[in-house]
Amino acid sequence: MIGLIFGETDFPKQILKKVKSKKRYLIIDLTKRKTFKKDKNSYSVSLGQFGKIIKILKEKKCKKVLFAGKVKKPGFSKLRLDLKGLYYIPRIIKSSKLGDASILKEIINIFKKERITTISSLFFNPELTLKKGNYSKIKPNREDKIDIHQAIKTLSRLRKYTFSQGTVVRNEKVIAIEGKGGTQKMLKRCKSKKFKNKGVLVKLPKKGQDLRIDLPTVGLRTLKQCKLAGLKGIVLKNKQNVFLEKNKCISFANKNKMFIKVK
Repeated sequence: MIGLIFGETDFPKQILKKVKSKKRYLIIDLTKRKTFKKDKNSYSVSLGQFGKIIKILKEKKCKKVLFAGKVKKPGFSKLRLDLKGLYYIPRIIKSSKLGDASILKEIINIFKKERITTISSLFFNPELTLKKGNYSKIKPNREDKIDIHQAIKTLSRLRKYTFSQGTVVRNEKVIAIEGKGGTQKMLKRCKSKKFKNKGVLVKLPKKGQDLRIDLPTVGLRTLKQCKLAGLKGIVLKNKQNVFLEKNKCISFANKNKMFIKVK
């Protein structure tokens, strides 16, 4: 039995498709809209109900869990807390000041204390990560490579505890760095009528990131947003990414003369 701790985004749905045909499972649904409520194996739980979560996992003999999807910083004053929630919540509040991913890392530490192991979010879906290579007909030219180098250098200089997995560079200038709002809001800030097929989005794991969770995720929506922002391409890191709708993304990139590069 595997415990699936699911948050927002489409990534959990891809995992569920695979797991359903392979393994007995249960879902701890942390989404606001109770996305998985129709699944008979789903339990909608508040983030502060650690006692309930751990009780469900242990009753169902789940010794392993998998995290996927975004778990956003909650309004702690409004959380429904049980006894274990009251015990653990100070640690969660402290970690939340370091970003959403830090909340997940602290939950992983709590599970470890309860003898529950966390496995990689890509364990059942290794096909959803891209290896090193160029996945589009268009390849980065000399100017693009300079922008890519600048973006990677910018991300490498950021503090260990930061929200940023991505940055946009155009004409050797950093146009935007990802904030709490995520990639979508960052790309909206980068829209330009002046530029077309100019600049790059680079998404890399944060420094010190637990690579079992919260990997940089790209899908067709990301490509379309890059197009609207006038960017020419996307760069990811080898096997440290989640790439959804691969064929649709490659087709879109080729049609719009954009590149998808994994370093």
